[in-house]
Amino acid sequence: MKRPQQLLEQGRSYRDMERNCGKECLPCRANPQNHQGEVLSCKNSVEKCCNSGNEWASQKRHCSSLPFISESKECSIVQEQCCSNKLEEHYCSIGINIANEHEECDSHDISTCEAKFTKKCCYCCLLGKTAQVQGQSCEQSQLIGYQCGQVFRACCVKGQEGTEGSISDVPNKDQVKISDEEVDQEDPYLHDRCRGGGPCTQQCRDTGSSVVCSCFVGYQLLSDGVTCEDTNECITGMHNCGIGQTCVNTAGSFRCQRETSCGTGYELTEDNHCKDIDECETGTHNCLPDFICQNTPGSFRCRPKLQCMNGFIQDALGNCIDINECLSISMPCPVGQMCINTDGSYSCQRNVPNCGRGYHLNEEGTRCVDVDECSSPNQLCGDGHVCVNSPGSYRCDCRLGYYFDAISRTCIDVNECRRYPGRLCAHKCENTPGSYYCSCTMGFKLSTDGRLCDDLNECENNPCSQECANVYGSYQCYCRRGYQLSDIDGITCEDIDECALPTGGHICSYRCSNVPGSFQCTCPSPGYRLAPNARNCQDINECVAETHNCLFNETCFNIQGSFRCLSLECPENYRKSGDTGGLEKTDTIRCIKSCRPNDIKCMVDPVHTISHTVISLPTFKEFTKPEEIIFLRAITPVLPDNQADIIFDITEGNLRDSFDIVKRYMDGMTVGVVRQVKPIVGPFHAILKLEMNYVIKGIVSHRNIVNVHIFVSEYWF
Repeated sequence: MKRPQQLLEQGRSYRDMERNCGKECLPCRANPQNHQGEVLSCKNSVEKCCNSGNEWASQKRHCSSLPFISESKECSIVQEQCCSNKLEEHYCSIGINIANEHEECDSHDISTCEAKFTKKCCYCCLLGKTAQVQGQSCEQSQLIGYQCGQVFRACCVKGQEGTEGSISDVPNKDQVKISDEEVDQEDPYLHDRCRGGGPCTQQCRDTGSSVVCSCFVGYQLLSDGVTCEDTNECITGMHNCGIGQTCVNTAGSFRCQRETSCGTGYELTEDNHCKDIDECETGTHNCLPDFICQNTPGSFRCRPKLQCMNGFIQDALGNCIDINECLSISMPCPVGQMCINTDGSYSCQRNVPNCGRGYHLNEEGTRCVDVDECSSPNQLCGDGHVCVNSPGSYRCDCRLGYYFDAISRTCIDVNECRRYPGRLCAHKCENTPGSYYCSCTMGFKLSTDGRLCDDLNECENNPCSQECANVYGSYQCYCRRGYQLSDIDGITCEDIDECALPTGGHICSYRCSNVPGSFQCTCPSPGYRLAPNARNCQDINECVAETHNCLFNETCFNIQGSFRCLSLECPENYRKSGDTGGLEKTDTIRCIKSCRPNDIKCMVDPVHTISHTVISLPTFKEFTKPEEIIFLRAITPVLPDNQADIIFDITEGNLRDSFDIVKRYMDGMTVGVVRQVKPIVGPFHAILKLEMNYVIKGIVSHRNIVNVHIFVSEYWF
């Protein structure tokens, strides 16, 4: 057991553990202005929440996943704190049991917070037991804190219960007398009725009005309110033993013991491990007096004390018996010698044999061996025969593939192919002297049995330029996509020029380039890019992509394959309008007449709006009918008689009369449709000046001018 000063220092080292591992339970704080009834209600709620935390700790042995019984934050805190305190009491009781049973605490792991509480209480209990043994006062516990002091007192007082008389707390002569005021200042537990353990057998708490006794986890308070009795978890069902284990009750706790036995030669320890039984040490062996017992895992063996000499073996009773080397050893004597057993050894005696006809002595002269007459250089048998040696003699037989002719008394070759037609070989059979030979037709190879023919996989030798498919007795070449098999050799794969096919002109919208096994489409550069289908060309809108080089005062207009920077300003007495009108597929700048006050000439001018529109057209591949490119929608002005007639006209820019304008009525509106009536091959640029005249009684009362900038691309896309 450790010295008291060492145990005291180790006990003090666990003070900080309470701050790290323990939690202080927050009290229910009532508002001072509340009535007494509300305070009592809060107290009852705290007890209910605390009982819930204690019950969870007793059943689960942990505080994780704690089910909160109320949405109140204070109740949740009380549940957690009471659960933690209950677990601390449980692990503290385990530490006290370890101190009482093993008298040491160092062999237990302290890697977890729970194990630290266990070890703290173990050390505090050892301090109390040491103080009792050395006759010290149980009141020294105040030096190591209240919780450790409770355990110190309990273990110290428990040790005093078994001794006669009581331990005096009178200080010795070396102690210095101090005043009562100093004692009150240095000893905060001087007036604590739980001092020295109080009337309780385990835990004591002085509430001021009374003394309340409580028990460690694993114990229950008896009806006298003082004594603690061990709780049998195995009977109450509060254990966590699994299948195949039996619950064994211990003081303040329980342990799980396996039900199945460890087997012969082993015993079950308290920690559920199988330990080998030393039969030699326990005296449970059955070795005879002349034998020595030697322990082995799960058993033992008996070794004789008396050792036999070489050539002898010891029986079960320890007697030495001679070994018959002539029977137990394989060929103890050289060839030609006979083995004779002796006491503890053996001897060899030479044996000279007498050989008969057809036999002779071997080179060592130890035994008779057969004479191989067939190995003689003289041919004892004629042509077509084979000499067969036999013990002491020989015989002549016809070789395989020959038969004996009784007339000529010779061996004649058998023609197996003629005698067994279609039965020996799968394809071809060729007769050879004394045998036959099978062969196969082209596309097959001879099987390992020398008779059947297996299909030859010609594709293993890569006869095709690309892909090869083996077929029975032959092979077939085929090509990958974009290639075709040559009609000349049927082996070579030739590239297909997709661009030269009859449909090649429709593969790409602009230009097709043949590549090995495929083709590639390209587009005019710059201004176009390849579409996601890798065939069509898409116009690049430089104005949106901001890749144009237009100046600040210029407007970027996108056209097919390019862009134009135009500076379109409104003439005098006109201003720009944000309304782009109802023109389709165009970019429009509209100028509205804005006369100065008293400008009579401006006011009487019939031109109300001047618009600039940019439109881009492709070069139509097949121009068979007029293409409608612009729609001018006119709204009839509100006049008293409402008899206005709208006249559309192209006044400028209609080169070669490639465009015309017709009037239609659509959805109650008058529409002027500008059409391309002749094919135009780009690149081409023209500015059409269009007029919409509102005529009333032969006089133009209102006129709108539209300047259309037409750009025709050189491509059809």
